[in-house]
Amino acid sequence: MAATDLRFVTLSAALGGLLFGYDTAVISGAIGNLTEYFSLSAAQTGWAISSALVGCLIGAFVSDFCSDRLGRKKSMLIAALLFLACSIGTAVPETFSMFVIFRIIGGIGVGIASMVVPMYIAEIAPADKRGELVAYNQLAIVIGIVVVYFVNYFIAVQGDAAWNLNMGWRLMFASEAIPSVLYLVLVLFIPESPRWLLQKGREAESIAVLEKFNNKENVAYLVADISSSLHVSSEKPWKALLEPQLRLALVVGIGLSIFQQVTGINAILYYAPEIFKSFGSDVNASLLETSLLGLVNLVFTIISIRLVDKIGRKPLLNIGSVGMLVSLIVVGYSLQHQIAGSWLLGFLMLFMASFSISWGPVVWVLLAEIFPNRIRSLALSISVFIQWGANFAVSQSFPMLVQDKVLQERFHGGFPFVIFAGFAMMALVFVWKLVPETKKMTLEEMDAMWEKRKLK
Repeated sequence: MAATDLRFVTLSAALGGLLFGYDTAVISGAIGNLTEYFSLSAAQTGWAISSALVGCLIGAFVSDFCSDRLGRKKSMLIAALLFLACSIGTAVPETFSMFVIFRIIGGIGVGIASMVVPMYIAEIAPADKRGELVAYNQLAIVIGIVVVYFVNYFIAVQGDAAWNLNMGWRLMFASEAIPSVLYLVLVLFIPESPRWLLQKGREAESIAVLEKFNNKENVAYLVADISSSLHVSSEKPWKALLEPQLRLALVVGIGLSIFQQVTGINAILYYAPEIFKSFGSDVNASLLETSLLGLVNLVFTIISIRLVDKIGRKPLLNIGSVGMLVSLIVVGYSLQHQIAGSWLLGFLMLFMASFSISWGPVVWVLLAEIFPNRIRSLALSISVFIQWGANFAVSQSFPMLVQDKVLQERFHGGFPFVIFAGFAMMALVFVWKLVPETKKMTLEEMDAMWEKRKLK
């Protein structure tokens, strides 16, 4: 097996994850000046952030059609073009409405990439390396977030407040063009998914790809196994999802998607600078502290990549849920009782470490692998669509919950963190009861696994 080729293909595809992280996090450094430049209300400020999530919902909705009809590779090329259009359009808008339109366009790219990239990597990776390689997508997302945090900080310190108000935020958005072009070029040089090729009757091409990344003596078995799994049922994917075992698979996929979001990760990522300001930090210090959160995210995602195929998916999810629960309780309690200070950075770092070793990368690994071949594209599209819906709900409601006068008087900004802690407890129970361990299982073994666990 050409390990270097496999690594190149994985990293090239995962650049879509980097753009996913870059596109969603770039707004955090620009939102203050953007709000002042366009004289936005609180609701419009929330819309400036969450409009991209509307695009993500659209992208997730159409991703099944794109990936199934056009293929995984062409879908990634479409996403790259959308990222590029977004980077240009959000850098030069004359009106807030035009800015929102291009944020939605970028969001569509994120929605497509968030579904197609992990699925593509899972379909091209050998079973014993799949967890690690799919987790590279989450690592790329995190790198995108970390990079843009530092890019935002670097741009912000290049000029004074007036310069940042008129030019700085534009350069932050424009900077996304560089990785967008790189992604567009690299995807041209990677092969199509062998499972998609076989599904479309292009067996010779599929075999050529499988031989490139697997031991040649195993390829005939793989082709037979994939073909068998694709033809287990002649029903359309929508009808197949009504089968009891596949309903359970979808329930698990949707549950993982929801809990990944409602435990608060994106509220913290999107609003981190504003959260740190509430702890007493000034503007530049809050951006730097946000960058530290990004570094913690990066380090513990790398640790997760090393562990996911060794100790398994469920242990990591359980460990992460406990760490997130503890940190959210402390932050919520401290804010409510007005004892918050810069020391809370440590507990937000604990939250980030706990999420990054578990619910960040592991959910994408599980979503990419738990669905049998015949329904993977549709089921993953549904799960990702719901994930973005949950993301939208959290990011839109977080500033409202923080700014609500009644809740502010009672909880002093701690109420959302109490809610997130409750969801973290529910996530722990969900994993214990319903989530299977899939370490080192082939994609073609998923049907049999769900058959044993099916809903009655």
